[in-house]
Amino acid sequence: MSVWLPTAPCTPEGCAGHEGRVASVPHAVARLVCATALMLLAVLAAPPVRLLPQRPRHALVRAWAAALVGALGVRITVHGSPGPDGGRLIVANHISWLDIPLVAAVLPCRMLAKSEIGTWPVLGRLAARAGTLFIERDRIRALPRTVDTVTRSLLAADRVTVFPEGSTWCGRAQGPFRRAAFQAALDARVPVQPVRLAYRLGAQGRLAGAPAFVGDDPLTASLWRIARARGIRAEVRLLPRIPPGRHPDRRDLAAAAEQAVRCEVGQPTLPGVPAQPSRAPATDRDTAKRSSASVHHCVSSSPAAASSRRRPS
Repeated sequence: MSVWLPTAPCTPEGCAGHEGRVASVPHAVARLVCATALMLLAVLAAPPVRLLPQRPRHALVRAWAAALVGALGVRITVHGSPGPDGGRLIVANHISWLDIPLVAAVLPCRMLAKSEIGTWPVLGRLAARAGTLFIERDRIRALPRTVDTVTRSLLAADRVTVFPEGSTWCGRAQGPFRRAAFQAALDARVPVQPVRLAYRLGAQGRLAGAPAFVGDDPLTASLWRIARARGIRAEVRLLPRIPPGRHPDRRDLAAAAEQAVRCEVGQPTLPGVPAQPSRAPATDRDTAKRSSASVHHCVSSSPAAASSRRRPS
């Protein structure tokens, strides 16, 4: 592991517990079977789908991604408007691998992911066929080439999603935004779309721990935990876009996007999606019920001694 790579203090034991209702084992297995079938279908259908014009292609991607999230028992609530088509850099906080289909269900786009994902069975092939941009995160010298690749994609009117925290956090706290990807938005002169993601427990609105993919949590354990959990609602908040030219450098642009995501500004709900009440920002000062072993159970923002080694896209 390179020392410059970001880490988070979240751990599976302290942050990823489920406090709500649970599904039966047969129900959870059925969810996983359905989700696996959808992923295999996407691998087979990806080549012809990429040949379609943008509008029907995006419609199919949204439908598939929403079906995948729903197959795992997670409902989606969307606040805000996606706005017009065209190139833009989408930046969001990072909680789980589930963030990827969640964003795709609202804003179909190309993802920036670590190169290791391309080697994963099924998921790696699906990511490659979906047009994912891979980054060699262990090689800092490869970063300028990655920024150039993202810039070219933005200039081609693609939407590109990055998770600038560089590591997953449990959702009760958030890491600082890294600046490199914002240079691509400056070079391409495209807007930046901040997005706030949160996973909540049904009507109570408490932050859900089950989706968190943190620390050394195996993917299989995360899948099973999500499949067993009931009452999880994924909340996607599309915040006002930052137009090109408003901030002169990537430092200011990254700070503005980070502040927008931290503040969790509420926006009108998309047509056909039930509105949900606005809530306070989910930060390391959130006093929601959580395990006593959680590294976020105190109001202090000081990181715990043990650091996460999870480094997803």
